Amino acid sequence: MDKCIQLLSGLQPLMSFEALHATVLPMLTDEAADYALLFFSEKELRLGYRCAERMLQAARQSGAAMVYADRYDGQGPHPCIPYQAGALRDDFDFGGLWLVRTKLLRAFLSDREHYAALRYHAPYALRLFLSRHGALLHLPELLYTERETDLRRSGEKQFDYVDPRNRAVQIEAEAVCTEHLRTIGAYLTEADVQPLPPDEATYPVTASVIIPVRNRERTIADAIASVLSQEADFKLNVIVVDNHSTDRTTSIVADYAQKDARIVHLIPQQDDLGIGGCWDLAVRSDHCGRYAVQLDSDDLYSSPHTLQRIIGAFQAEQAAMVIGSYRMVDFQLNTLPPGLIDHREWTDANGRNNALRINGLGAPRAFRTDIIRQIGFPNTSYGEDYAVGLAIARRYRIARIYDELYLCRRWEGNSDAALSIERVNRNNAYKDTIRTLELKARIKR
Repeated sequence: MDKCIQLLSGLQPLMSFEALHATVLPMLTDEAADYALLFFSEKELRLGYRCAERMLQAARQSGAAMVYADRYDGQGPHPCIPYQAGALRDDFDFGGLWLVRTKLLRAFLSDREHYAALRYHAPYALRLFLSRHGALLHLPELLYTERETDLRRSGEKQFDYVDPRNRAVQIEAEAVCTEHLRTIGAYLTEADVQPLPPDEATYPVTASVIIPVRNRERTIADAIASVLSQEADFKLNVIVVDNHSTDRTTSIVADYAQKDARIVHLIPQQDDLGIGGCWDLAVRSDHCGRYAVQLDSDDLYSSPHTLQRIIGAFQAEQAAMVIGSYRMVDFQLNTLPPGLIDHREWTDANGRNNALRINGLGAPRAFRTDIIRQIGFPNTSYGEDYAVGLAIARRYRIARIYDELYLCRRWEGNSDAALSIERVNRNNAYKDTIRTLELKARIKR
């Protein structure tokens, strides 16, 4: 431990710049070591065998600005994922223990002009600052124990960032991230938004509701009925992409299709499609209307006027994409915390930039078909909507509806209700990759 400054008290994941400055800077004397070991957590810490020495060795060999490692969390191993340029979300999991180059830490703490106003996100600003001056190196070794105290399931933690009680914290995080984007040349202004090109194609209907489905015999009939109950002054259809279901889903959809010509039952020839691939197949089919609107196979529209409102937003705001708001409910349609998810962190002024900090853009989502055919959906079953949303935001206007349009049903078996740490990491790594690609595109524009 003689090669590091060990700071194991007074640091928190959310803390002000002044508190961080007062706690850390006095210890960074001229005689300080080249690296400082910081623990941003109030949890119990137990360093593993030669933990600090191993992190220091990796830092010196790599020249990294910061090193972080895997850990035990009291429940078992807790691996992290490698940091990349697009890992901009403020809840990126480094663990609490950071080894930081002292020279860079001192430079950050000395820049009071830029950071003194921060009340919560000094650690977030610090790691973005570090990322601009060197690598943030992930050492995939279980080097310490940081006992986890938040034992909620992944699905219960997922929407903490839209909880109104956290609004001030989120606004500050947005400001920190936005300034980072300006610094690296990835910030978008209103002037970067292009006017929509004319759409001179012909379509069979105005709106198509697209429902990718596999093995949802319990819910698919409700989803289809939700669409058929819509009251609209335009023609619509339902494109159900039945991705080789092995339960009664196929026969249920086929029965509906026989009774109502508005239902298009597509069974892909391919057997390797994810949700994104199903969407891409649907929007490129001859059945797709001028606008393509989302409905998941286990969810419902809140009102018979949902489609009318969405198509009206397209036309009123000259948007390439429309995103609504939804309410979390159980299978009996009782509201679940946090209730309404309206993503009010999206603003006309800065939504396209803040979208790089958060992990989702909201639902239901709808697209102008000619635009989405140009961009295309990645063939994945996670984050495909986020990928195209970022790409659209770089080019065109996205309209928002902050009223409830959609009921997102949570029930036993939902894929994002209780994910393993490995699955959470895989999902987060994919979205970080999407953001990295988007960052590069924005910087090159």
